[in-house]
Amino acid sequence: QVQLVESGGGLVQAGGSLRLSCAASGRTFSIYRMGWFRQATGKEREFVGLISWNGGRTAYADSVKDRFIISRDNAKNTMYLQMSSLKPEDTGVYYCATVVGSTSPGVWGQGTLVTVSS
Repeated sequence: QVQLVESGGGLVQAGGSLRLSCAASGRTFSIYRMGWFRQATGKEREFVGLISWNGGRTAYADSVKDRFIISRDNAKNTMYLQMSSLKPEDTGVYYCATVVGSTSPGVWGQGTLVTVSS
């Protein structure tokens, strides 16, 4: 089973950019659809976006469309989330996960905190 570790979170001002990484262990990373999810304090975890197994297809939540880009490098067993034009409402813990079904998470990472100051 794949194991996931996120990194790259931190504090950024509104309008700034940040890139998150999700490193996967195991040789099966390339077979999974992968996704990013986030959870703000006091709110439910929400879907951010996903990427197909070969990176050929991506899909995003309306709230991040045109601002966030998901990519992956299967040779490095790593997925990325490039975030730009960040807003305070993007603040939360960001998780990477395998994606099962439509947009449901399977295996989770431990999360990385992103804080966007106004």
